Amino acid sequence: METKNNVFLVEEPVSRLMGRYAVPCIISLLVGALYNIVDQIFIANASYLGSYGNAANTVVFPLTVIALALAVMVGDGCCAFVSLSMGQGRTQDAGRSMGNSILVTLIFSLMLCVVYLTFSSRIIAMFGGTVNEETFRHSEEYFFWITLGIPFYMFGQAMNPVIRADGSPKFAMASTLAGAAVNIILDPVFIFVFRWGMMGAAVATVIGQVVTAVLAVWYLAHTKTVKLHRDDFKLKWDIMGRTLMLGICSFLSQVSLVAAMAAINNMIRRYGAMDVVFGQEQYAQIPMAVVGIVMKFFQIVISIVVGMAAGCIPIVGYNMGAGAGKRVKELFTKLLAAEASVGILAFVIVEFFPAVLIGIFGAANESVYYTEFAVRAFRVYLCMVVFACVNKAAFIFLQAMGKAAASTMLSMVREIIFGVGFALLLPRFFGLDGVLYSMPASDVLTFLISVVVIALTYKQLNGKNIGQRTKQDAM
Repeated sequence: METKNNVFLVEEPVSRLMGRYAVPCIISLLVGALYNIVDQIFIANASYLGSYGNAANTVVFPLTVIALALAVMVGDGCCAFVSLSMGQGRTQDAGRSMGNSILVTLIFSLMLCVVYLTFSSRIIAMFGGTVNEETFRHSEEYFFWITLGIPFYMFGQAMNPVIRADGSPKFAMASTLAGAAVNIILDPVFIFVFRWGMMGAAVATVIGQVVTAVLAVWYLAHTKTVKLHRDDFKLKWDIMGRTLMLGICSFLSQVSLVAAMAAINNMIRRYGAMDVVFGQEQYAQIPMAVVGIVMKFFQIVISIVVGMAAGCIPIVGYNMGAGAGKRVKELFTKLLAAEASVGILAFVIVEFFPAVLIGIFGAANESVYYTEFAVRAFRVYLCMVVFACVNKAAFIFLQAMGKAAASTMLSMVREIIFGVGFALLLPRFFGLDGVLYSMPASDVLTFLISVVVIALTYKQLNGKNIGQRTKQDAM
């Protein structure tokens, strides 16, 4: 009887379902992204922190992404597994996946917290924090307090897609929104009133994450589609293995991004030191701070893109499980068009209004070198953002279809082979500008591969026995 609650996923018009599921997911991810972005905006506009604090935020950001990578691997994998299971009538497996995912998230978060606290100085140095003494000091302070909140952050992020899979995308959105609202309120109080500096920004963030985690716990005690039982929390390796396999793409897309950011940060530190201007001690942190704010804008764009695609995971999974290949194809087409539209809008903003963007991140308090490099960074680094949006949609859609191998392959090619490879190679020929060229070069080449994969996906969706193939893939 429980499966009847989600029958509307194969009955309602695809466009209506996209709006119903994608919009709350987009808002959830945007609000989640605001945690770090809001911190950086307030830090940048605090005269006693400025670009040093901005650079420190850029150093620590990849380390929070590692926590996010583990969380979304569990959460997105569980979301896909639950949706596929419900579509195939396997409600017991859905409950076991949810219970196991809760347990594994707690284990992962505590382990990562211990590693971060034990090796904090070495880790910060690995991500470019030694660009100068002031940046390193701010990085250590910010990183320590952010690390204390990792268990709450990971739990909230992992449970967000699980809550969506249970049929409550609006609650998932509201829980994330509540935490971000707390962060936005406390940031200016702690940074400007109490003058707690980097610690203040981090503590405001952690308190917001605690709010989101508490709301997630409340929901899990009141699930509506998948009812959790005590036995669901006993670790089942076969269930958890399949769940993590479906989420491995989300993990690799995030953690490989960390590898790319580590490469970029270190190339900025190395080749910035060779630059006539940025080789000077007082300007050394500017390239890292600037690339950090460019990445923050890109994070906003990608939050919208991923939100559209991830919001469709329950719809895709259920329809694949039910053998409704035609509806899946229709959804894919509309999703790709929507993602390309977002990319076009982002392109217009970065190419024509970069000064507005850098003004939000405290450009008024910085030198002319900061402004000049920031304008160039926005225009070059994100000039192929349209392709980046389409690529990301293809990765996630394949994951939702149960094609973890193809999705993982595309993600790895983009982030590791191209992302890290070009970040290390191009600066050898173009200096500091080579770091900026690495992004568009990676997106163009990945798009050429994605076109082939998209064409093959359409061909499969035109075939028969979609549901049967999906069952085999899930097993």
